[in-house]
Amino acid sequence: MKRAIMCTVILGLVLSAPTLAQDVREAAKKAAAERKAALERAESIEREIMNDRDALVAEVEKLEAQQRQLESEVDALQRRIEADEARRERLEDRWAKHELDFKEISGNVRVIARDLETMLIKSPSTAVAPGRLDRIRPLLDKGYFPDINDISGMADVFFDEMKRSGQVGLVEADYVGRDGQTRHGRIMTLGNFTAIYQDGDETGFLTYKPDAQLFFALSNLPPGRIERGLKRYLAGESKSVPVDMSGGAALRQIAHKSSFREQLKAGGPLVWPIGAIALAALIIVISKLIFLNRVHRNTGMYMTQVNKLAAQGKWDECEDLVQSRKGKHSPVNHVIEAGLRSRKEDRETLESVLQEAILRELPRVERGLSILAVLGAVAPLLGLLGTVTGMIDTFRVITLFGTGDPKLMSGGISEALVTTELGLAVAIPIMLLYTVLSRRAEKIIGEMEEKAVSLTNIILKERSQDGIFAKSA
Repeated sequence: MKRAIMCTVILGLVLSAPTLAQDVREAAKKAAAERKAALERAESIEREIMNDRDALVAEVEKLEAQQRQLESEVDALQRRIEADEARRERLEDRWAKHELDFKEISGNVRVIARDLETMLIKSPSTAVAPGRLDRIRPLLDKGYFPDINDISGMADVFFDEMKRSGQVGLVEADYVGRDGQTRHGRIMTLGNFTAIYQDGDETGFLTYKPDAQLFFALSNLPPGRIERGLKRYLAGESKSVPVDMSGGAALRQIAHKSSFREQLKAGGPLVWPIGAIALAALIIVISKLIFLNRVHRNTGMYMTQVNKLAAQGKWDECEDLVQSRKGKHSPVNHVIEAGLRSRKEDRETLESVLQEAILRELPRVERGLSILAVLGAVAPLLGLLGTVTGMIDTFRVITLFGTGDPKLMSGGISEALVTTELGLAVAIPIMLLYTVLSRRAEKIIGEMEEKAVSLTNIILKERSQDGIFAKSA
């Protein structure tokens, strides 16, 4: 089977051999042509490559030259950097040597500038020359190094402050008036101690507020005598003027001085009962003084006349004298009148009648004194009651708001202190006057007893003399 197949193949090859040979020859020619074309193309490419190689070599040489030039420049820059580094190190060493001195100078200038700024802020002269602070404030920056011009300017400001603090100045400047409105007017500064303003007919003191760097008029005008002195000084008619050497403390006393009405208003409602007690006590004292003076007036001369007439036995004239003084309602006169009516009684009865007359007149003499004593005792108790109520209000405020703001507690404390003060101020004079009136009433009572005893002795003496004369007759 295999042999048959091989024979068939060989037979086919033999039959197609001429055609195959011709195809082989044509393929060979074609291949030779293609080989030639490929060789020519390769030669062309080789020539192009060689041309590109020359260009690339030239470019490489050019780049290598540039590289050598750049390397040279880098070396030069490196040497320059090294030189600059060395110079920088030398400058750093030099700066390190002087930096401490510079910092010390700058720090000292800054400290002085800070002190000068504080002094200028507190100085009343800043209210009329506020631009001085602008020359100082740049020196307070930590990054700012002052030069000689800054230091000279600071010295000029310092000398200007010294000059202003020792002279009297009259300027036109802004200030806040008593009504809270900003005004522009004439201000006189007496150094850094006192400032005076004049607005029409109103002349008063100014106080300086460092926070606002502005003058403020005191809420209260100075007393009349001081105000007139200020006006005369501003007008050039006087050489003396009040100066507050305490730095404003004395002027604040004028501003915070409250009137009597304001003090009464701060005392609360208990002020009115205390005032009523004072008024009642005043009425009692005045009426009692008038009564006791009327009782005591001419008592000695009157009793001398009565005793003289009684010693002479002129009883009718004694009774006429007593009746002439009856309208004057004198207790001594009533006692004498009772004694004269009972002159014919025995000694014991006469003394009893006179003692009864004296006891009858005692209520008139002592009338109102007990009420005055009660008022003198009640007044401080009302003041103490006001103290208690004021302290209760104060503790209530402390409970609600704490102790952070003293102004909230001032109302209760004012009520506590004012009522106590007012109660004592009323009670002390009442007790003193009560003592004076009591002593005067006791003196009148003593005089009545003395005159009663004297009249008794005169009557008994006259009666005994009449008995002796009767026996002798």
